[in-house]
Amino acid sequence: MEIVTSIAPIALAIIMLCLGASLTVNDFLRVIKNPKDFFIGFVCQLFVLPVVAFLLIIILKVPTEMALGVMLIAAAPGGVTSNVLTKFADGDVALSISLTAFMSLLSIISVPFIIFTTISLFEISYVAKEISMIGISLKMFFVVTVPVIVGMIIRRLTGDLVIRNLKIIQRISIILFLTVFAAIYIEEWDKIVSFLARAGLIALILNVTMMVIGFYVAKFFASGEAQQRAISLECGLQNGTLAVFVGTQLFDSVVYMVPTAAYALIMMMTTSLIFVFILRKNNFNQK
Repeated sequence: MEIVTSIAPIALAIIMLCLGASLTVNDFLRVIKNPKDFFIGFVCQLFVLPVVAFLLIIILKVPTEMALGVMLIAAAPGGVTSNVLTKFADGDVALSISLTAFMSLLSIISVPFIIFTTISLFEISYVAKEISMIGISLKMFFVVTVPVIVGMIIRRLTGDLVIRNLKIIQRISIILFLTVFAAIYIEEWDKIVSFLARAGLIALILNVTMMVIGFYVAKFFASGEAQQRAISLECGLQNGTLAVFVGTQLFDSVVYMVPTAAYALIMMMTTSLIFVFILRKNNFNQK
């Protein structure tokens, strides 16, 4: 647990710094100029995703020791990876970035609220650390909000230097993301194998369900196909590093974060890449 606890906040802060460095004020103003597409993605992520996760926990009778881990990933905002894969899928990258940025800043309120509501609803007793909703919000503020603002300031001051190196910044974010989850697997490998077998099913179902829901909700209400792809990927690719960071503030054991690790593995290695491949193939056939 010590390795993950040490790595997670540093990795998350750097990832959010990289996100901030890729943003401008226009990314937030775009929400006002084109509110419909943003609102669809916002509702799917903030409300639909946690509700679907909650229902799956009940339907699949997920053990309580895994329930909070599932809700952790459901509460997390979209990750930087969604922006990269949206580009590969010929989606609306600007919309994806706006959703990631806004939801990341909102997460200092939404994530603690969803987590503490889950603890109350499921009467979860294995949260070992004494911490309040305000306490988690403050910690998230310093490792999420502050780095984003600093990153935006750095971009403002350096201008073209950051823009020319955006791909490198995105790669750093993905490497850090993978490092955190590699640490989880290495540190608790003997326990994780059995937990993955149990957590893998709900992680897979949640991931696929949310990308399908996002895809078809956007198909009926969004402006076009590019926006549809962006919203779908944003719903299926969460900021796993943020979920792990919050988990380290709640648990004394990495085992309780296995659903988060399982979801990250599935969304990165299988479903998201298959989904992007299908979208690109469909786009090629249309041409």
